[in-house]
Amino acid sequence: MPFDPGRVDCWIFDLDYTLYPPACGLFGQIDQRMGQFIANLLGCDATEARRVQKMYFHDHGTTLAGLMHYHSIDPREFLDFVHDVDMSVLAQAPRLAERIAALPGRRLIFTNGDKPYAERVLSALGLDGLFEGMWDVIAMDYKPKPEPSAYHGLIEAFGFDPEHAVFVEDSARNLPPAKALGMQTVWIDCASEWGDRAKDDAAIDLVIDDLPQWLDSLARERALG
Repeated sequence: MPFDPGRVDCWIFDLDYTLYPPACGLFGQIDQRMGQFIANLLGCDATEARRVQKMYFHDHGTTLAGLMHYHSIDPREFLDFVHDVDMSVLAQAPRLAERIAALPGRRLIFTNGDKPYAERVLSALGLDGLFEGMWDVIAMDYKPKPEPSAYHGLIEAFGFDPEHAVFVEDSARNLPPAKALGMQTVWIDCASEWGDRAKDDAAIDLVIDDLPQWLDSLARERALG
C-alpha cells in the first residue's frame, strides 16, 4: 500500500539515525563505549568485545538486552556509561524543527535509548519541546524494539489508534511489528551499516533517504490541499 499521509494523526519517530544522520559520528561514540564496557566486563580485547557486542545486538535487539540476558548487568550503569558522549557533534536543525512542528496531530519519540540521553539529543538538535512524549527502553522494561511488547506498550501508554499512526525508523527490522499492528511505516535508508538487516519489503510503506526533504514534500502537499 502506498503511504497515505491523510490517514495520519500520530507521528512516531525513532531517534538515532532518524532525527540526525550517521555522518555526524554521535552513535560511533556510543558504539565505541559499548565495546569498552564489554571489554571491561569480560576482561577481553577490543576485537572480542566487538564480536560479543554485535552478536548481542543481532540476537537480542540491543547490546544491552544481550548483556542483561547473559551477564545480569545493571542496565542503568550500562546506559550511563555508553551515553557519556560529546553532543557537540550534533548541529541545530531549524528546518527539521519547523517541519516537525507543523505536522498535523500528535508527535512521539520511540527509542531503544533512554530518556535522559534522548532529551540531550533533542536539545542539541533544537527539537526539544516538539514531542508530546517518549517511549524509551526503560519504559519498555528493557525489552526493546523489535519486541512486540514495546509497540503494545507504546500504544497503551499514549492511547492512539495504530491505524492512524505512522512510524519513521532507520532500522528496517523494527518496522514489521508496527506494520502488523496497523501502523503505516517509513524506512529511512541512511546507508548505515546495519539499517537494512532483516528488511521485509512487505512491512515498509515508503522508503526515504532524507527526513527533512520528505517532510518538506508533505508540507507542500498540505499547502496544495
